[in-house]
Amino acid sequence: MPTFIVEVQDATGKTSKEKVKAIDAAQARGVLVNKYPKIVGVKKDPFDIDLSEIEAKLSTVKVKDKAIFSRQFSVMVNAGVAMVRCLGILSDQCPNPRLKKSLVAISDDVQQGVSLSESMRKHPDCFDKLYVSMVEAGETGGVLDQVLDRLAILLENMQRLANQVKSAMAYPVAVGFLAVVVFFAMTIFLIPVFAGIFEDLGTTLPALTQFMLFLSKQFRTWQFWAIGIPAVVGAVILYKWYYSTPQGLRVIDGLFLKLPLLGDLNQKTAVARFCRIFGTLTRSGVPILNCMDIVGDTVGNQVISDAIGRAKADIQQGGMISIALDKEGVFPVLAVQMMSVGEETGELDAMMLKVADFYEDEVEQTVKALTSIIEPIMMVIVAAMVGVILLSMYLPMFAVFDELG
Repeated sequence: MPTFIVEVQDATGKTSKEKVKAIDAAQARGVLVNKYPKIVGVKKDPFDIDLSEIEAKLSTVKVKDKAIFSRQFSVMVNAGVAMVRCLGILSDQCPNPRLKKSLVAISDDVQQGVSLSESMRKHPDCFDKLYVSMVEAGETGGVLDQVLDRLAILLENMQRLANQVKSAMAYPVAVGFLAVVVFFAMTIFLIPVFAGIFEDLGTTLPALTQFMLFLSKQFRTWQFWAIGIPAVVGAVILYKWYYSTPQGLRVIDGLFLKLPLLGDLNQKTAVARFCRIFGTLTRSGVPILNCMDIVGDTVGNQVISDAIGRAKADIQQGGMISIALDKEGVFPVLAVQMMSVGEETGELDAMMLKVADFYEDEVEQTVKALTSIIEPIMMVIVAAMVGVILLSMYLPMFAVFDELG
């Protein structure tokens, strides 16, 4: 809580300054208004460092944080606890500084008569469009506890899906990094040891050995690192900049869908997320067109998001969701057919959730299959890198042995 310096005047006309901890200047003034006949001025202490503010700005609200909050909020609302009291209790025990700060502000807004969804909309860094729309639908329908429970389930499933994808990427990234470290270490520290031996032998070195000696020499110069490190950093910055542009986002996300091993995984992940979010939103009473806007923002791939946006235009003209999505060609045939059955039977929300269950299971199986494929591939790559270095070092010795023989 920030500190304010309040300049006050007593009954004799003497002025003095007092420090008061308060949420804002108005509250600081209110603390002393009954103690002194006149409040001259209120200003924030320039030397006061609010660590909680710094923590709130540095922290981020993760899906797991929102899932835990939604689950606890749902239980308390279902038990009949007043909303303001729920928010107060949850803010007191919230471990995330940013979310804690937002919950305090939301509690104050709700006390003043602002709806929960409207107060949450003021904090997009904690509660996105998906969350606010579902809360708004729950408030309108009088089923806020049920909607919060669905939100908790949705967020938990999204977290589990994201963790599965991360686990598929963690192994190759870790092994790849280790392979690069081993390659540079052997090239920089091992090869120079053999270089002196080769000079003593005085024989013509094979092309592979000459190339590795050249690399070792370059790696041990400051010019290589002076150029190499800025080049790598620049490439990363350039990639992030290009990916942040609309064109770059579409190009790179399109490539992600076409990658030999990971493209199928990326598509299944996006379809599972789309169906899970869409089914949960429609079951909670959010209008179809609003659902299309929300899932387009949260599906996680710009190519599929653009397809959803174009499909929405067809749906506005009275078209069926399954037909509109089928025209785009980015959704699997099975998913589109199951959506069509859901529309025909009037059970679109239930069918969407079943499709989500199916593709989430597919993602899990794909991750296991990729891991089993990638592990031996990475081991072969590491072995090949080490083998090339060792071979380049021993080839000259073999040539000398042949001459001696």
